[in-house]
Amino acid sequence: MSLTRVLHLPKWYPHGYDDQDGDFVARHVAAIAQAAPPSWHPAVLLATVARSPIPGLVVCEESLTDPVPTLRYYYRARLTGVPPLDKLLKLGLYYWCLARGYRRLQRHWGARPDLVHVHVLLRTGLWAWWQRWRHGIPYLITEHWTLYLPERAGHISWLRARLTRLVVRRAATLHTVSESLRDAMAGLGFTNPRSVVLANVVDTDLFCPAPAPREFGRLLVVSAFHEPVKNISGILRVVARLRPQWPALRLRLAGYGPDEPHLRRLAAELGLLADGTVAFLGKLPHPAVASEMQRAAALVSFSRAETFGCVLLEARATGCPVIGPATGGVPELFQPAGTFGVLVPPDDEAALTRALTDLLQGRLVVDANLLRTDAERRCGYAQVGRQFITLYTSLLPEAQRLAAKTDAS
Repeated sequence: MSLTRVLHLPKWYPHGYDDQDGDFVARHVAAIAQAAPPSWHPAVLLATVARSPIPGLVVCEESLTDPVPTLRYYYRARLTGVPPLDKLLKLGLYYWCLARGYRRLQRHWGARPDLVHVHVLLRTGLWAWWQRWRHGIPYLITEHWTLYLPERAGHISWLRARLTRLVVRRAATLHTVSESLRDAMAGLGFTNPRSVVLANVVDTDLFCPAPAPREFGRLLVVSAFHEPVKNISGILRVVARLRPQWPALRLRLAGYGPDEPHLRRLAAELGLLADGTVAFLGKLPHPAVASEMQRAAALVSFSRAETFGCVLLEARATGCPVIGPATGGVPELFQPAGTFGVLVPPDDEAALTRALTDLLQGRLVVDANLLRTDAERRCGYAQVGRQFITLYTSLLPEAQRLAAKTDAS
């Protein structure tokens, strides 16, 4: 039986400094591994900056006996103390780590990979493009990043745009997690003749309904604390306006990130901490997030940009209604309108106020069983895994053709 070796090359992936960084990528990898035939051998290679002092320039965590063998390389964040020079040197260390890990996986497999799966551009894609040119190994791209949405695309530099066009055009397939992300990339000229939209993965065994009733007035936010994108401060202001009329209203904030001090100050200034209206829960493990969703009257998101919104579907899997943002790929997940919750325009605090008022007055009614069934059908491990294996299988003839062409040259 011939082996099929697949190298996953993620920009973000859970690691020793943050076990939730890129966990949506890890779920894609797990779903693919579970659906793959025994003759398929996947592996993950990650290089990322160290977030604490390390003894050398580079440290490697090797887990080659795991169900999906994984190499994690960490390189120093500060090398000379001169930011422009450090940036260039870290780029060199990044590619040195990939080259070292690639050779290690070649020894582990006894051969080169048949396919490279890039998860989030751009450095990952440049390395995969180089391997295609040098060894004839095709690559596909999975993209999640909100950077390409109109709300954030202004941050893309001229050089990055040119390189991204090249890498996307040379890929065997471009996979995005929503149609809106695919269209946004196309609008920037990042196109591929073959594109596919496949959902993110939700652990529907963990995120499931609970027999206990939901608590009236209990709102949940699960989010990175990154204000320019997530706009949690808008939710705090709306809750402050609603609190006098609804004293039972409670907002529970699960997450972490650079803007947490700002959000805590704002909550205190609005008088939401003293009486317990708002609680900061910190970084929660996934089982605790699932428990919070099982008890919440609604999950609330007020983001300015979302390519998919995994937490929205995790809430759906528990039967929890969602009040979410009508932006990016989110509206695709909420059709027919009104079936799975309510969407409001980003930054429209009046609309969010109306949606929360409808919830509190009992006018927002959803079918919990329908929510659960849809999440299983759309985002379950088995469903998404099978779709990826079908995609991989369609790419293998190109892998064989490129390999033969490279060997002959």
